[in-house]
Amino acid sequence: MGRRSRTVVSNRAARAAGESAPRRAGLKSDAEIEMMSHAGRIVALALQTVREQATVGTTLGELDELAESVICEGGAAPLFKNYHPRWSPTPFPGTICASVNDVVVHGIPNGQALVDGDLVSVDCGARYQGWCGDAAVSFIVGTVDPADQLLIEATERALAAGIEATEPGNTMGDIAHAIGRSARAGGYGLLANHGGHGIGREMHEPPSVPNEGPAGRGLLLQPGLVIALEPMLIAGGGDDYIVDADGWTIRTADGTRAAHAEHTIAVTAAGPRILTLL
Repeated sequence: MGRRSRTVVSNRAARAAGESAPRRAGLKSDAEIEMMSHAGRIVALALQTVREQATVGTTLGELDELAESVICEGGAAPLFKNYHPRWSPTPFPGTICASVNDVVVHGIPNGQALVDGDLVSVDCGARYQGWCGDAAVSFIVGTVDPADQLLIEATERALAAGIEATEPGNTMGDIAHAIGRSARAGGYGLLANHGGHGIGREMHEPPSVPNEGPAGRGLLLQPGLVIALEPMLIAGGGDDYIVDADGWTIRTADGTRAAHAEHTIAVTAAGPRILTLL
């Protein structure tokens, strides 16, 4: 689940976020990272199951129930359900964020039925024995619009670029620069004032992980740091957004489609380790 830094619609703050070092994050031990990888595998299985079952006519609520079932059967608990940050008027009601077409993130899973050609982004989190995992995927239901497929692929490339930069000795700014450079190269927008985050015992821990910023700035990456990287790309090239009356659902201001990709990553001496894989 993306972390909101401020309730504004300019991307200037997000771009500047890499310019100053964030507060020092707690490092995880090898044993703790193993626990987080267990949570991450449960998240990955839930996302895979939802993606396989997301067909024309399936409702977002049905997908939510499916994800919760997978998580609970794995001995974990939904991470998003009843999460209530300061900026939201109500707790989040679902196990997944289900965002369709122009919804970028935090879409509420409800009775909306999927139709042919929908671009769906699903964000999911789980807590296993006190440790968290968080990941997101985007996919198309039924008939594929080539432009939507290119958007998804660009989002996945931006995530991959960020992961590649998650090396000990690099900085948080290196991650931000890699993600932003990849996204902008395709002419896409980046959701303003939202990005990744530290993760561990809680879903959102320090440090913030901006999706754009100058290389070489910010926190020095050390083994034991665990962060969630999550680029959110907008097809129209703009960064601005609007928030629905529910206080959660974030849509592109220009009405174009968006895609979201996320993994939980541990910094290790051997390089980045993706914890949200099967």
